[in-house]
Amino acid sequence: MMENRKHSRRLLVFLTLITIFTAQLGFAQDDEASFASLKTVVIDAGHGGKDPGCHGGHAQEKHVCLSMALMLGEQIKKNYPHINVVYTRETDVFVELDERAKIANRNDADLFICIHANAASPAAYGTETYVLGLHRTESQQAVAARENATIHLEDDGGKKYEDFQMTPDAIIARQIQLSVFLDQSISFADKLQLEFKNLGRYDRGVKQAGFLVLYKTTMPSVLIETGFLTNPKEEKFLSDSTTQRQMANAMFTAFKKYKNELEGVEGQVDANIEVEDMPKAEEVENPIPIVSPDDKKDVVVFRVQVETATEPISLTDKKFKGYTVYEYIHGGLYKYTMGNFENDVEGATEFQRKLREQGYSHAFVVAFLNGERINLQKAVNLAEK
Repeated sequence: MMENRKHSRRLLVFLTLITIFTAQLGFAQDDEASFASLKTVVIDAGHGGKDPGCHGGHAQEKHVCLSMALMLGEQIKKNYPHINVVYTRETDVFVELDERAKIANRNDADLFICIHANAASPAAYGTETYVLGLHRTESQQAVAARENATIHLEDDGGKKYEDFQMTPDAIIARQIQLSVFLDQSISFADKLQLEFKNLGRYDRGVKQAGFLVLYKTTMPSVLIETGFLTNPKEEKFLSDSTTQRQMANAMFTAFKKYKNELEGVEGQVDANIEVEDMPKAEEVENPIPIVSPDDKKDVVVFRVQVETATEPISLTDKKFKGYTVYEYIHGGLYKYTMGNFENDVEGATEFQRKLREQGYSHAFVVAFLNGERINLQKAVNLAEK
């Protein structure tokens, strides 16, 4: 028994060091992890129905969250009609935590946005955005515990979660399992907090905690705490439709910047231009194929993208430091990758870390199948099979 405990502690230390090492490399953005464009976004309004969430003097979390969620979805639909916006709820109904994650997973979401409001002392104020991870303070733990407590309102009283324990070991292991999406989650969270700050909100930062709904989703996911309903001023702010719209607009601006970054168009085309208005790969003269002569049929190949350009770059350019480089074209842009990892996302992720150490700060993992660039989540699933 003692030996098992020692082994468990050694495992926890090892996994923690991996997590810290990953974090120290910087949260560079995967500018195309969803390939081509974000196709599906799931917006989750926290609580609902018999679960009011936290409250202030009059406002309830379930109502303010739903209002902002619908406003955000409306903005995305209006500006990007090709994006499928899915809500976990559109009315005042109760949705189990497990089901919220399942909705995102079933719809193959490229991004999961969970909207909540906070509770603490009347003096607490400001916005904070969470990604999955280990809490660093008691207050972060308390926020996750309060949001996770929703399971006790489910029909079975939360019994189906009895064998599901988010221990530190389990959370770290899950982080590593989904590490390919962690950078994107943090990138989007950073942008959200910046836009809230630009709106005049107090920035409480990007944080990590063990939220059940984030643990169970398999795509870039964030949970936004939009403010404290227990603070009278913040309650007034979050209850007013005008300022709710301002918050939703801030979220949309962050979404737009994140989307542009994913698609490699930041600084190259106006942010308001729709992706489908860009030239397609087949419209570019003499497009270079994605597939390399070494690629095998029906085998997922992971590579690391290091460069996007509007004009072609020589594959022997000194910026590539002697690495073998693969070039492909999409959306009228020339894109350059390194490495060749067959069904091996872990190897590609490790190579990504190496390249970031060597100065490729925006290096990220991409995937190909039979000459076509495919969604990274789909590629991971295929490789695991």
